[in-house]
Amino acid sequence: MDVSSKENLPPPPGIINSIKTGFDLVASNLTAILLPLLLNLFIWLGPRLQMDALFNSIKGNVVSMWQAFGIPAVEIQQMTQWYESTLPYVNLFSLAFTTPVGVSSLFVNSNILYLIFPNLSTNTFDPAAKQAPFGNPPILQVTEWNILTLTMLLVLTGWVLGGLYFRTVAWLARTNHDDRPIPVSHAVLQTILMSVSWGVISVFFGIPFFTFLTIVLRILNPIMANLILLFLGLAFMWLIVPLYFWSHGIFLKRQNIFSSIWNSLQMARFTLPTSGLFVMTIFLLTFGLAFLWSIPPVNSWMMLVGILGHSFIATALLASSFVYYRDMTAWLQNAMEHFKLNRPRPV
Repeated sequence: MDVSSKENLPPPPGIINSIKTGFDLVASNLTAILLPLLLNLFIWLGPRLQMDALFNSIKGNVVSMWQAFGIPAVEIQQMTQWYESTLPYVNLFSLAFTTPVGVSSLFVNSNILYLIFPNLSTNTFDPAAKQAPFGNPPILQVTEWNILTLTMLLVLTGWVLGGLYFRTVAWLARTNHDDRPIPVSHAVLQTILMSVSWGVISVFFGIPFFTFLTIVLRILNPIMANLILLFLGLAFMWLIVPLYFWSHGIFLKRQNIFSSIWNSLQMARFTLPTSGLFVMTIFLLTFGLAFLWSIPPVNSWMMLVGILGHSFIATALLASSFVYYRDMTAWLQNAMEHFKLNRPRPV
């Protein structure tokens, strides 16, 4: 490839410009934030669906099972205390916030942040989390007879709402303003298929990975363990980029899950450094701002400011990812055609 052909190729889309465009799109179409806004308000002000009563009713059987597996009494006591201190603040309605396609939740993100960094003081995962500005909300308890059915219904609801949410945001990033959004049936069906596939991949690859990681950290010295963690981190970055953009081809190009993941892998193959930095930027902004939005106590009406801010920022970052995917795939296609036309022909 000669230098002149490279110089004629336009530069790839920038990360900052994609994020700015996404924010501008959502700022001019504020109705796109309604789903995360309403669902976060429901989690905040609505009834709580909990399972601590169910655990208390079967705690004796669970402890007996742990003892039969030979778990030491000290560990059993620690696990029991953890469940007793955590389950009263777990709202099963949060299962409606699904991944990788789903409506973004301030409360789920801040709780994940708390679990990763327990020293950070996030107000959404403490005893006050059972309260609301007007007092204690109604408490609903699951039973052993309905927990499976309710869980499946909540997850299915999350998939449907997630498909509609992604469909709405992707429509903002369309290039041809005469286009219509993809059919609702296609969006929901592909969302369900992709979510099930994601779950299968997580089970078959995630469990062996974490088992191997646990063994490595226990038997190796710290230096070797850190080297292995660094290598796995680089490998994970290569995987997270195509997985992150897996859904984008479905909602922007009307593809199925197989075509979408293939195009996402192709994009990651040729644009990994830039795309990896973009995904890392999105994650840092998402979880960093989740800490900011969760500063107000949940029993204060100031939390409404955090919910509004989170709903806007999360939707804008999602729109930015669609803009980046749209522009990067178009640039990559133009680059391929450009290089093919300017490829030296044999004499």
